[in-house]
Amino acid sequence: MTPDVQTPSTRPYLIRALHEWCVDNGFTPYVTVWVDNTVQVPREFVKDGEIVLNIGLEATTGLKLGNEYIEFKARFGGVVRDIFVPMDQVAAIFARESGQGMAFPRVQRQQADESKPIRQTSGDLAAKHLSAITGSADSETGEAISNVTLQTSPVKRPSLTRIK
Repeated sequence: MTPDVQTPSTRPYLIRALHEWCVDNGFTPYVTVWVDNTVQVPREFVKDGEIVLNIGLEATTGLKLGNEYIEFKARFGGVVRDIFVPMDQVAAIFARESGQGMAFPRVQRQQADESKPIRQTSGDLAAKHLSAITGSADSETGEAISNVTLQTSPVKRPSLTRIK
């Protein structure tokens, strides 16, 4: 392989394999997700920048475990919600009953990746929670001037917790 060619991530393949293993063995597959502006989940259930989602076949409708994202519909408090999670935001996948699974390192995105849209489709499911930000630009440099400050919590190493 040439050094300038980037190898695809193994994360989506491992997630699909562990999901299949959970289903085949009668376990309930759960994923822990780092939540940021690229993730579409019910924000009221996010705690410390993370959310744990049941991705079992009984809990989801239209589950798609793709190479770039996980997408499905699920009920939260009786209300059907659209869920969209980029693969690099998955912190772990595990079986609820045994705690067996795998944690993944956090991927540091490059500056250019942050500005890319989540998906480009008509009726963009993932962009429903996004809104436009208007601001002024420096006339000499053309750079945007923003008063927006981001608050981020320190990155913790993911850990799996046994749930009985």
